[in-house]
Amino acid sequence: MKTHIGKEKWNRAAALYVRMQVFVMERGIPLKEEFDLEDHDETIYVVIYDGEKPVATGRYKQIDSDTIRPGRIAVLKEYRKKGLGEAVVKELEALGKKQGCTTSVIHGELSAVGFYEKLGYTKESDVYYEDGVPCVTLNKQV
Repeated sequence: MKTHIGKEKWNRAAALYVRMQVFVMERGIPLKEEFDLEDHDETIYVVIYDGEKPVATGRYKQIDSDTIRPGRIAVLKEYRKKGLGEAVVKELEALGKKQGCTTSVIHGELSAVGFYEKLGYTKESDVYYEDGVPCVTLNKQV
């Protein structure tokens, strides 16, 4: 397994491939909702590759000088429970730290709250819907 962090078109394509498989094909999220204005040429993606195959991803967004918002964390079904989601989140947090950020805010699906809590995030909101999916906001000092 190897990890690449960047905004190159090939890495972006790899990230979008994983998200297409997980969110659109598997979870049924509409295409137009999954791929939004945050997916552009300057967006940084963390992608984990098994050889040449992209298998896990996450999107980096810096909200302000102190805060990052990791998003679109996805792992292909056959690669889950191997620590790849955690590795993606930690890479995004490390990138934020390098930029001087101290807080990470995640809009997590209800089904993923336990995963984020194991990584040190705490739930900070009531349930709301994002892209038709029930979510909560979670925070962590990084």
